[in-house]
Amino acid sequence: MTISRRSFLKGIAATSAAGLIGPSLLQQAVAAASESPGQWQVSGSHWGAFRARVYAGKVQEIKPFEADSYPTEMLKGIKGIIYSPSRIRYPMVRYDWFLKRHQSDTKQRGDNRFIRVTWDQAIDMFYQELERVQTQYGPWALHTGQTGWRQTGQVHSCGNHMERAIAMHGYSVKKVGDYSTGAGQTIMPYVLGSTEVYAQGTSWPLILKHSKTIVLWGSDLVKNLQVGWNCETHEAYEYLEQLKEKVAKKQIRVISVDPVRTKTQKYLNCEQQYVNPQTDVPFMLGIAHTLYSEKLHDENFLKTYALGFEDFIPYVMGKSKDKVEKTPEWAESICGIAADDIREFARLLAKQRTQIIFGWCVQRQQHGEQPYWMGAVIAAMLGQIGLPGGGISYAHHYSSIGVPSTGAAGPGGFPRNPDNPDDRIHKNNDFKGYSSTIPVARWVDAIIEPGKKINANGATITLPDLKMMVFSGCNPWHHHQDRNRMKQAFQKLETVVSVDFTWTATCRFADIVLPACTQWERNDIDLYGSYSSRGIIAMHKLVDPLFQSKTDFDIFTLLAKRFGKDKAYTQGKGEMEWVKQLYDECAQANKGKFEMPDFATFWQQGWVDFGKGENWTRQADFREDPEINALGTPSGFIEIFSRKIDRYGYDDCQGHPMWFEKAERSHGGPGSDKHPIWLQSCHPDKRLHSQMCDSEAFRATYTVQGREPLYMNPKDAAQRGIKDGDLVRVFNQRGQLLAGAVVSDDYAPGVARLQEGAWYGPESEAIGALDTYGDPNTLTMDIGTSQLAQATSANTCLVEIEKYQGDAPAVTAFGGPVEIS
Repeated sequence: MTISRRSFLKGIAATSAAGLIGPSLLQQAVAAASESPGQWQVSGSHWGAFRARVYAGKVQEIKPFEADSYPTEMLKGIKGIIYSPSRIRYPMVRYDWFLKRHQSDTKQRGDNRFIRVTWDQAIDMFYQELERVQTQYGPWALHTGQTGWRQTGQVHSCGNHMERAIAMHGYSVKKVGDYSTGAGQTIMPYVLGSTEVYAQGTSWPLILKHSKTIVLWGSDLVKNLQVGWNCETHEAYEYLEQLKEKVAKKQIRVISVDPVRTKTQKYLNCEQQYVNPQTDVPFMLGIAHTLYSEKLHDENFLKTYALGFEDFIPYVMGKSKDKVEKTPEWAESICGIAADDIREFARLLAKQRTQIIFGWCVQRQQHGEQPYWMGAVIAAMLGQIGLPGGGISYAHHYSSIGVPSTGAAGPGGFPRNPDNPDDRIHKNNDFKGYSSTIPVARWVDAIIEPGKKINANGATITLPDLKMMVFSGCNPWHHHQDRNRMKQAFQKLETVVSVDFTWTATCRFADIVLPACTQWERNDIDLYGSYSSRGIIAMHKLVDPLFQSKTDFDIFTLLAKRFGKDKAYTQGKGEMEWVKQLYDECAQANKGKFEMPDFATFWQQGWVDFGKGENWTRQADFREDPEINALGTPSGFIEIFSRKIDRYGYDDCQGHPMWFEKAERSHGGPGSDKHPIWLQSCHPDKRLHSQMCDSEAFRATYTVQGREPLYMNPKDAAQRGIKDGDLVRVFNQRGQLLAGAVVSDDYAPGVARLQEGAWYGPESEAIGALDTYGDPNTLTMDIGTSQLAQATSANTCLVEIEKYQGDAPAVTAFGGPVEIS
């Protein structure tokens, strides 16, 4: 099917789903390239590859890379990142910590008062604190496990540099899991044998060819595919364009199961099945009841490929556990979908080839393991797992998963661990009974309740008594929940070090702040297409590091030098030697299949193109022979009932998927009498988590009165006297914030959205202070999903909204600190 790039972009704009750069900008950029002075350089980013015109030592303009037919408008924000007024210019130390070191008044942490120091002073302080903590306490007191999306590039990957340098000094507490998929990646190995959330999915051409029904379950493809883990290619949009045409011709029926009208739904002009927030499991149980009662389930598939259906179905039919039959009528009272509509939905799924595509948001709630598990049960009952265009996916919204992969090897990275045991200075690995690894979202619990024992994925975790934390290119003051609880925790820490290029809230609540440079102020290399492996992209340094910033490579080399391990740390190689080595190793790995030019040629031309990939069907080999190609579950089969989980004895995650009431739920659920609005804090449309929020001019294109937009239903707004464009106070028992109201009927009554990644900007460091910009995690609940995953439950959150009265305080989220001389 041949469809032009122009028609895709025109369709985006026509459906109010603007978010990609139109052809006009591409044409203007090409014209400008022949007229404007300067040199064009290739580089990459999470938002895609691009060419930058550099003149007089400054990036003058950005144009999309010619191989990217569907570039995102977020490329417009890159200059604003490089030249952000929030850039960290010099090494800085919190004022009271500078005076008293680890005995400082930690209640002042977050007051944004810093003193400028030299690089030597800053690195000395960093090293001295590592020494003090290792010798005075031990490895259990140091946490270096918080890592995140980092900037793209394989040599300068900030998490690798931090972990390698500090590991060469001594041991520390690490983490398991991540905030994006914590519940899903924990439950799915028990059910389907892999994490699924980061697994390549069935190729889009096969879905488009074979699927008759596609269910987008809490998955907003058009919004989320703008970014990728490595340099994004945006190739998936070609297939979304084809899907749009098939929907228009009624060749494929697409249904979005979501409490809101998503960007994808509006682009595809497809159907929406509204479901009450956090009640996906009752809806799915009603579907399972219908499939079983009407004999629409695939008995042969269940007998051949799955275990435990006979243990699960009594729960559905009301013969075990709570003795409540999970009829569509039962589900209707919880999920808000009419019983007859649930039956029709189940019949539709069973009628023809159905591809179920889950997003990640549905597992970021209390008991978030359950909807993912239940989705796999529905897919198993339909019997289409392993068929092209059938079964279930948990990641088609991420990094262009589903684009056929070339299978080419990508470049490796700077080593994360010491090369040998002798490289470690402090060899003490006695954690004094504390756990050396903790669930990623439970570190605040550790600070507040050291020594507490919690269950996690079949193990008992003893939370360590943390005294010092180190962050590099990671912003936990964006991705963790409950800001006021975080303030309480940070008052107990003795020392916090943050390495970053911009003054995030994490830096403001740190003691030592080291200025890294951006990814466009250094040379690097990256995979072009995280899953498609479309090619290798050169990341040319566009400008020299601004102010006194340094690369992560240089910063941690300086630290390693303090304890005599700088040569071992770098392996005696500099930046470009590492770039060339990673390229040459990649070329060797691809030899015989993909011939790559020598490094000098590659560096000059800017990229290597491996071409288009080949189609692939997820779990097809398992379906062909489940014994030879067994899954990674304990039994090798799909586990509808997990005996292993059942033996853990958890009351909030038992042997098969179940419905558990939430601590907070709107539409008549717990807490809705006082705080009736369910707050979505999903991935943003105009940035990558908190990255690009500091890009001033681009941020101004979507803020309301300089605040983060809060999307809400017209009925909810009218009841509160709120009009579009008003400032509003959003609050609950955990916190309060200001935001700008955007009134839209895309959102159902009782549902509001405040996109995560908005920078936290409290009026003061005091607990309970009003957040001036609109960070939803000022309001979210900091509890584990269950005793299994202990993951984030950010989407279990109720709030109230009111029109803000009086003079609004200035936004404090951006800019630099108050510098004390």
